Amino acid sequence: MKNKVQVWLRTSILAIAAISLILVGCSEPPVSSTASTAEANKITAGVSSQEISELPQLEGLAMVEMKVNGASILIKVDGENAPVTAGNFVDLVNRGAYNGLVFHRVIKKPQPFVAQGGDTQSKDPDFPVARLGTGSFIDPDTQQPRYIPLEITPESADAPVYGQTLKQAGVSAPPALRHTKGAIAMARSPMPDSASSQFYFALTDLGFLDGDYAVFGYVTPESMEAVEAIDQGDRIESAKVIEGLENLKKS
Repeated sequence: MKNKVQVWLRTSILAIAAISLILVGCSEPPVSSTASTAEANKITAGVSSQEISELPQLEGLAMVEMKVNGASILIKVDGENAPVTAGNFVDLVNRGAYNGLVFHRVIKKPQPFVAQGGDTQSKDPDFPVARLGTGSFIDPDTQQPRYIPLEITPESADAPVYGQTLKQAGVSAPPALRHTKGAIAMARSPMPDSASSQFYFALTDLGFLDGDYAVFGYVTPESMEAVEAIDQGDRIESAKVIEGLENLKKS
């Protein structure tokens, strides 16, 4: 009985933390990012197969090494279950887009939650801290933000669901990639297809986010200590693709 109460309390605390984040900080969802209001209004709910084909895709697996506070964090990126989400991340890593960026949102208390970074505006040390969480990757070719669709593959499915949460799509199966401790997933605004460059590490199991946010890989077990040591304001010293770059395909 005691264990059941402890689990209930822990789940309740995480849910309250998520709700509180919806109500404060620019009306952010549990794991939010990207897009000013004006930018967000340009994002459509539906994504065509043509639009998806024009985005970088990872056809297989890759390994990324991210260095924070002098420690290496190895990330296994899964392009088999999240080809567009993984391809976007690997492409940004390969471009050097994450080097020097800040973890602007790290929540460890009252319960471990997430360590979130990837806002491209955070490279500027003079950028207002209060406005971090609104930045996207600006494609140098188009000078426009690059957004990717919400992409979640249900367990045992042959293809991902795009542009909708699993609940919205009427899918009852759990996702193939779940929010277990050490998962890496894309942050987004309330609009499903608004993820860009911001990502987060799950600091504990976050099953209540499954089916709503796109997990695309996991840190290796030996890297979890370095992830748990991340504090708000820490910078990504470097990020590079150390395996599987040949699996990245661009249109």
